[in-house]
Amino acid sequence: MIKLGKKLIITEKPSVAMEFAKALKIATNRKNGYLESQDWIITWCVGHLVTMSYPEKYDEKLKIWRLDTLPFIPEEWKYEIIPAVQNQFQIVKELMQREDIEEIYNAGDSGREGEYIQRLVFMMAKPNPNAKMKRVWIDSQTEEEIVRGIKEAKDLSEYDSLSDSAYLRAKEDYLIGINFSRLLSIIYGRKLAQSLQEERASISVGRVMTCVLGMIVQREREIRNFVKTKYYKIVGEFEKETASFKAEWKVNEKSKMYESNQLYNETGFKKEQDAKDFVLSLSGKVATITELKKSKQKENAPLLFNLAEIQNECTKRFKIKPDETLEIIQNLYEKKLVTYPRTDARVLSTAVAKEISKNLNGIARNFKDEEIQGYIKKMVEEKYSTNLVKTKYVNDSKITDHYAIIPTGQGYENYEHLPDLQKQIYKVIVKRFLAIFYPPAEYSKIQVTVNIENETFYCNGKVCVKEGFLEILKPKSTTNEKNVENTKQEDNNLEILKTLKKGQNVEVKNFEIKDAETSPPTRYNSGSIILAMENAGKLIEEEELREQIKGAGIGTSATRAEIMKKLEKIKYIEINSKTQIITPTKKGENIYDIVYQSMPDMLNPKLTASWEKGLDMVAKKEIEPQEFMGKLKNYINSKFNKLVVKM
Repeated sequence: MIKLGKKLIITEKPSVAMEFAKALKIATNRKNGYLESQDWIITWCVGHLVTMSYPEKYDEKLKIWRLDTLPFIPEEWKYEIIPAVQNQFQIVKELMQREDIEEIYNAGDSGREGEYIQRLVFMMAKPNPNAKMKRVWIDSQTEEEIVRGIKEAKDLSEYDSLSDSAYLRAKEDYLIGINFSRLLSIIYGRKLAQSLQEERASISVGRVMTCVLGMIVQREREIRNFVKTKYYKIVGEFEKETASFKAEWKVNEKSKMYESNQLYNETGFKKEQDAKDFVLSLSGKVATITELKKSKQKENAPLLFNLAEIQNECTKRFKIKPDETLEIIQNLYEKKLVTYPRTDARVLSTAVAKEISKNLNGIARNFKDEEIQGYIKKMVEEKYSTNLVKTKYVNDSKITDHYAIIPTGQGYENYEHLPDLQKQIYKVIVKRFLAIFYPPAEYSKIQVTVNIENETFYCNGKVCVKEGFLEILKPKSTTNEKNVENTKQEDNNLEILKTLKKGQNVEVKNFEIKDAETSPPTRYNSGSIILAMENAGKLIEEEELREQIKGAGIGTSATRAEIMKKLEKIKYIEINSKTQIITPTKKGENIYDIVYQSMPDMLNPKLTASWEKGLDMVAKKEIEPQEFMGKLKNYINSKFNKLVVKM
């Protein structure tokens, strides 16, 4: 009788291994560091098992930071097992080398960093050469998706370009971090220590980290150097019969103030007296309605959450840091409640959209939340369409590794045991998901233009006539008294404007001169900085380059929260625990100044985002890994030559 070989699955952590065992419906024996059944063996990593060796492992002399040993660019790279997880690595290695293993499934986290963690293990473990190597790629941890992922697992080699990109990202961060941290510390360390009144100081720079520090310091200095400018706006109050409305003056080409140096901007005067004189010149003149535009406006629900968007939302709502949000959503993912969290996409794939009723039915049947059940009931009663395929919420071209974060409609056996904050965040994701099935919000708008001898006053009235998706995604602030009062005012204004007609004269009741002033930029908080990192292209002035790196951003969805954590840990920034507002420390500003005077392009999103674009091109097989590595070496060598000459 021929003995059939076994299949080995390597997951990212023990809890995931248990889910794979459940999905395969196999009776397993729990061994030391793995599960085994008649046909399957399931083992796991515990995060990183392998890491890159520090320079001193290449040569003991490199432990001392000296100029004549830089730049350090190894030809052959060294890796080592992390001592704390040596035992688990040994278990995985022995399993991979077993002669009875015929197939090995890489079931690591389905992303670039997950691929890297597993490939390092494969490289160091030297698995049975006769075993077929496969890759499991899944979008959620539901049993159905795990089974599909195993069944449709592709040959591991199909992910080689993603692996190449992952290795290059690690090498790039290593080379830039080690070489420039050492070089700048040698050149500027003593000066920095004196400035901080410390005995000694080292400088830590990184491809992404330094650029983000630059964004934070620049914003802080814009705020610090900002000088408020006061200017004066003119508001006219106009009356027709017993009703009145207000409209604001704005200069146009026919105005006598057109291109006048008395104006601060198109709506205001530099000096109060000039504004008063202007108002005086209009007294007693006829006011006529020259334009009256009535329109309906529709607004669709926002796109779904990707990781950056949900991190920003949770910072605003719950005042938590991005790494805490990621940890919570990772837990929701592992509990089968939501799809894969480390995604940049805000849309669904066509394939998922066609099956979306499964998610909706799961929520309807099993999510025991009164508010959510009310929204679903209305969807059913009003027969809202669930055919998303031709909507803006489905776009295959905007998905790389994974689609947006949505509820799976499963995992509710785990929901009741979640902490309250995790339940709240899950509900935020569910509401954003349900909103895309609701009709658009509809507004009634009226725009009125009043003319007094070629001087124009503008007034807008807008009111929501159909809530649509806003029924689910109501802005929180609509419940406070001030906003209710504003809404009433807007309603009244619209009713008054509705009675007006084009060409009719209105009485000028009075003119009011209103003080206004310019506002400084706002500081980043720990959520908005993540969005700014994702949208780094918007910070780049050259349109061509901005388009070229579109979608690359600074860092990746998997790494941005860690970057912020590191900047705080090394005391380059401070994050207020209550407000999540970010400010640079004195040390952070000093580091910024050093980098600015020595290698300013490290602070520019253009450089960081273009490197990220290069990694993306490697993953898509648009350029060879050797080409990327060659450019990286040239960059490091040219920078060193320039900096050493300056010494």
